[in-house]
Amino acid sequence: MIYPSAMQAAERLSEPESFAALYLEESARILRELDPAQLDAMARALAAVRDRAGRLFLLGVGGSAANASHAVNDFRKIAGFEAYSPTDNVSELTARINDDGWDTAYANWLCGSRLGPLDAIFVLSVGGGDVKRNISINLVQAVRYTRTVGAAVFGIVGHSAGFTAQTADLCIVVPPVSPKRVTPHTEGMQAVLWHLLISHPLLQVEPTKWESAAVST
Repeated sequence: MIYPSAMQAAERLSEPESFAALYLEESARILRELDPAQLDAMARALAAVRDRAGRLFLLGVGGSAANASHAVNDFRKIAGFEAYSPTDNVSELTARINDDGWDTAYANWLCGSRLGPLDAIFVLSVGGGDVKRNISINLVQAVRYTRTVGAAVFGIVGHSAGFTAQTADLCIVVPPVSPKRVTPHTEGMQAVLWHLLISHPLLQVEPTKWESAAVST
């Protein structure tokens, strides 16, 4: 069965490949507009956290939460960080949401993890939190708490006016090349950019499996 919305979308495309070509061109444009110097600076700052034995806490909501979980694996295994994400412990997270509320769940988790001045948080989010519109207040509260203990704040987000972009030490803002596709492009680019970071010579300390296997054969 073809739903009406799908039929309407098909009618708007002059040829089957047109949307795919558009999406890929938007992605290429985002990559062209990103500032390599800013990414190198973030790699240096993250390396400083690791070198002072600081921990890295990755925070995200929705699709960005899944990205945070994946990124924790890469920062730990490939870049040698002690890294964690609150969404990897469903029991604790849901207990905090149930008992304390969603808005403070991440901040309280950071408090329970004894976040300190040697540590850093890394926010992966489309909006980065918005106080006025009451969006992702859990991220806002987490960033605010991080500031009170003197830890660093990093981020990859899709809105320059969001709370994370406005308050982070370093934040990569995915260029808004398409207002209709901010979410998919931001969450997709989060994966591109954290993989860039863990592959950076300043951060990568362990080889990835398939590359090392190719060398040995």
